[in-house]
Amino acid sequence: MTQPALNLVHDPIHGYVPFTSSDGLPGGTTSERDLVDHPWVQRLRYIHQLQTAWWVFPSAEHNRFQHVLGAMHLASRAIATMYDSLCTACAGESVPSRGYVESLLRMAGLLHDVGHGPFGHFLDEHLLSRYQLTHETLGAHIIKVELGDLLRGLRANPHSRLADDEQLSPDEVAWLIQRPTPEGAELDARQPRWLRCLRCLLSGIYTIDNMDFVLRDAYMSGYSPRAFDLDRLLHYSFFSPEGLTIHDRGVDALIRFLTVRSELFRTIYFHRTVRAIDLVLADLFATSRDRLFATNPLEDLAAYQRFTEASLLVDVSRWPLSSDPHLQTLGQQWARLLGRDIRWKMACQRTLLFAEQDAERTSIFTDSRLVESHLRRELPASLQHLDLRVDVARHIYRPHTQGPAAGQNYLYDAARACVRPLRDHQLFRHLPISHRLCRIYAEGTEHADSIARAMDRILGPGGGDALTNM
Repeated sequence: MTQPALNLVHDPIHGYVPFTSSDGLPGGTTSERDLVDHPWVQRLRYIHQLQTAWWVFPSAEHNRFQHVLGAMHLASRAIATMYDSLCTACAGESVPSRGYVESLLRMAGLLHDVGHGPFGHFLDEHLLSRYQLTHETLGAHIIKVELGDLLRGLRANPHSRLADDEQLSPDEVAWLIQRPTPEGAELDARQPRWLRCLRCLLSGIYTIDNMDFVLRDAYMSGYSPRAFDLDRLLHYSFFSPEGLTIHDRGVDALIRFLTVRSELFRTIYFHRTVRAIDLVLADLFATSRDRLFATNPLEDLAAYQRFTEASLLVDVSRWPLSSDPHLQTLGQQWARLLGRDIRWKMACQRTLLFAEQDAERTSIFTDSRLVESHLRRELPASLQHLDLRVDVARHIYRPHTQGPAAGQNYLYDAARACVRPLRDHQLFRHLPISHRLCRIYAEGTEHADSIARAMDRILGPGGGDALTNM
């Protein structure tokens, strides 16, 4: 059987990224290019990968389209390393051909962000949650309803082919892109073992998603041209009967990956000005939402397909010229954001690290409203009604230590020739579970000293690392 024709795109992170072309394909057969060129995927060109950080980091103008091509490419690299071990780990049950498994994971990588709207994860909280949706559940619907026929017609990828009696399942692609939840536990348990293993490569500690975005975001922001050792991390990864497993010789590469990922959260995703922009954007979206997108996206997918950052920013830039006084006022507020006239300035920051034994859930720093309430009581009487905002940003160092996604990553201990929970490794165990950045924003920094002193009284001695913007 002849190999499918290929197209190549050059990527600054991965070099040449190949995907199958429609040239010479028989009718009714889908190429990967048909999906890459589909409007649902092409719209990702108009949604930034770094939802608002591109306003702070001038070179970080990359988009989710570039990222999903990278995730698709990493799917093939992962399967090239791990397919044989997947078959061995699932001995006793039927595992599909390499062509099926690779094409399935490639499509999950390509389509995992298809449900995103303007400003990415921000929209989950400020629009999709109104309809009990996330970008993953919405993306799963788009995959099954809008892209299902194309997926079923896919027969090959650049490295392997489906068997003659196999047909790619859109339902399996949709299931792979969704993180485990308590509500989905019953459905998850019914999935075949090999498919549950593959999901670790999309929702585990290191995945085709986050390995790409850590490399890409670090490179495009200027943080690092090569943030971690991808080759070593993949080389020492395999599937054991327990799940996705890393040989202890690869743990240093994993720790480096987790450390860089954490640093990106602190320095880029949670940068003080990025979070200030998010506060302004949240206020603007609360008053503008119904003018921007007033319906459940499931009820108007055609409109949602056209709803991108490009369309939103063009729309709001025209509002100041509207004859509608309310829209004109909203437009003037948006114009200040577009001109980077940011209302909020960081007055105080505290960093809190939580180890495995710490009661993170009972801390007041799980809720910005609780922090604000305590802060106002500690401020001098003259400042207790000061206009301020509290922002608490949380990063998880060790994903899936607990909860429905626990038990997805394991360690091979070469000395004992056995597989153990990854948390048993000394280096991994010494990482904190999570950290929270608590920032107090005001309209200026003239009261930063009083705010910092009030925060210190809340935290007590040694309660946080201080950083004041004075």
